[in-house]
Amino acid sequence: MKTSAILNTQGKTDLAMLLLRVTVGSIFIAHGAQKLFGWFGGYGLEATGEWMASINLTPGYLMAWLAGAAEFFGGLALLLGLLTRPAALITALTMLVALFAAHWTNGFFLSNNGYEYALTLLVASLALLLQGAGKYSLDRKLQNAL
Repeated sequence: MKTSAILNTQGKTDLAMLLLRVTVGSIFIAHGAQKLFGWFGGYGLEATGEWMASINLTPGYLMAWLAGAAEFFGGLALLLGLLTRPAALITALTMLVALFAAHWTNGFFLSNNGYEYALTLLVASLALLLQGAGKYSLDRKLQNAL
C-alpha cells in the first residue's frame, strides 16, 4: 500500500465535519432534552434548576433553561448544519461554564463526574466553530442559493 493512500485527506474534510456535526449535535440534543423536558432519564427544568442553584449557578431555573436551550437548540443547529458557527460558539461557551462550574473540582475522569466529557464537547464545538459545517450542510445549501 502506498503511503499516499494513507496520508491523502483531500476531499475528506467535508465528510469528517458531517460525522462530527451529527454526533456532537445528537449528544447536545439529548443532554438539552434531559434538562428541558426530563427525557432520557433527565430531571427536567425544576430539578435541574435546583441542582444548578446548589452549585451557585443562580437563579437556578433560569440557568437550567439557558443551558438546556443552548444544548438542545444548539445541538439541533449543529446536526442540521444550520448557523453552525454561532451554534458551535454557544455550545462551546455552555461547555466552558459546565466544565468549571460543575466538573472541575471532581478531577479529570468521568467516573467521578470529572471534566473530561465537558472538555471533549468543548473542543469538538471549537473545531466546528473554526472549520464550519462543511459541504454537507444547510449552511452550504443556503450559501449556494444566495
